[in-house]
Amino acid sequence: MADEETPMETEVPEEPAADEPLDLNGALQMVLKKALAHDGLARGINECVKAIERGQGQLCVLAQDCNQPDYVKLVEGLCKEYNVNLIAVPSNETLGEWAGLCKIDAEGNPRKIVKCSVCVVRDYGEETRGLAVLNETLKEK
Repeated sequence: MADEETPMETEVPEEPAADEPLDLNGALQMVLKKALAHDGLARGINECVKAIERGQGQLCVLAQDCNQPDYVKLVEGLCKEYNVNLIAVPSNETLGEWAGLCKIDAEGNPRKIVKCSVCVVRDYGEETRGLAVLNETLKEK
């Protein structure tokens, strides 16, 4: 009787409910994760500049606390020239976490986060509710 296996309960990460409204940061995080899963995310200044200049960039996310003013000027200028939507996030550490530049520990908490000043979405992947919220926000601007 000691050999009986008891089924273990596994925790499923909670997704926002379909009727629950998403804010801009939650929608952006969802879009970046889907783009990363579909290999449609350029991270770092070099990859991002190449993606924008090739006309592949659909959305650019820039960290407001970027310590290189030349990066900010370059990215803003390229986004304006190539008509790429630009969204600013407050922290480059947060952007690095959202862009997948971190390790996830056993509890699901991000560890060893690498800071990221800019990332560009080349391919959104699949249509999500986060993408719809993001598109609505961009239309309002």
